[in-house]
Amino acid sequence: MAINKMPRITFQAHSQAGDDCWHSVVISLLRGLAAIEVAAAHLRADVYPGMRTVVDPSIWFKGFTFATGFAHHAVLVFFVISGWLVGGSLLDKIRQPNAIASYAIDRVTRLWTVLMPTFVLTLLFGFATGIVDAQDVDFHLANDYSAVVFGANLVGLQTIAVPAFGGNFPLWSLANETWYYILFPLLVVLLRAPGRALRVACGATLLVLAALLPVAIVGYFVIWLLGVAFSRIRIECGTGQRTGWLILVAALWAYYRLTGDMNAFTLANLLPDLGCSLVFLVLLSSLQFKAAATSRLRPRLTRIGSFFAEFSFSLYVLHVPLIGLLQHWTLKRWGLRELSPHEPLHFALYLAMLATLLVGAYLSYRLFESHTYQIRRLLKRMLLQRPARTPVAPTFRAD
Repeated sequence: MAINKMPRITFQAHSQAGDDCWHSVVISLLRGLAAIEVAAAHLRADVYPGMRTVVDPSIWFKGFTFATGFAHHAVLVFFVISGWLVGGSLLDKIRQPNAIASYAIDRVTRLWTVLMPTFVLTLLFGFATGIVDAQDVDFHLANDYSAVVFGANLVGLQTIAVPAFGGNFPLWSLANETWYYILFPLLVVLLRAPGRALRVACGATLLVLAALLPVAIVGYFVIWLLGVAFSRIRIECGTGQRTGWLILVAALWAYYRLTGDMNAFTLANLLPDLGCSLVFLVLLSSLQFKAAATSRLRPRLTRIGSFFAEFSFSLYVLHVPLIGLLQHWTLKRWGLRELSPHEPLHFALYLAMLATLLVGAYLSYRLFESHTYQIRRLLKRMLLQRPARTPVAPTFRAD
């Protein structure tokens, strides 16, 4: 009788990469699925009545509401994967010249090539629907569409000092991400810098930021760091054990979906979110192995995952302004303020609206986000590469 071996845990100096590894396939798929889940959840909440207000809801509507109720877990996946990819990449390159400066350019271009055009589109949508007029574009902090709020959202101050631009509430998570992008290199330099003065400066900056930032942002930095840590951990085990972890992840997420108030990232939810993240990361670390060369499933999943992952960020930041535009159009065209859970045609309209969100986000990706790497390379050439010195011809003086 065969006995399952205990999982073997190894620590690796560099995170594994490559589309031929199963964990890379899963990460791409989850990035796309998480963005779609968030968009689907917010669309359902905006166009359908809440479950508790529906009299005698049908089984399909209960299932639909349950399936589109994992936006919290989807954002949690974003945090974990961000730590894995962003933090792990910095650790891989930290010994290279200009590692921190290159990292800063990578992070700024990643955010701004999506956020800046999204904010402009949000403003245009506001003009088109009549929500915004020219007088609203001012410099007041309390105005969602002001120039000050526009700039402050670019540097991660939304929900900290200013509102989310244009009422785009999912931007709260980008405040977390922005500050994690800042906190992590400070932590790395603190632990690795050879100079004492530099370590003291980084440590002091970390303490000041931890005191000034909202406590929930600092608390969930632990989960982001878990993603970094597990990018260095490889778990070798059998298929049965991986299946068990997958079932445990699904069970935990379903349990907290049904029993917990998972609509906010607060300290009250930090402990269950920490447990969900830990089990998920164990599963992800157990997938760090290459697919068989003859596998037909891996190339297909890679293509699907890569396609949706490519514009997942655009979908995440743009779907709320697009939902507002769609609601304005359906109200003006059909007089529909809310879809009915008892009308099958209304569900078809919901699916059409969700498809419109995906198409709109993809078009935005093609116009803006897809040029991120070109802009990044240009900035690195301008800011990091020193121009070659022009050889000076020797001069000879006649005595």
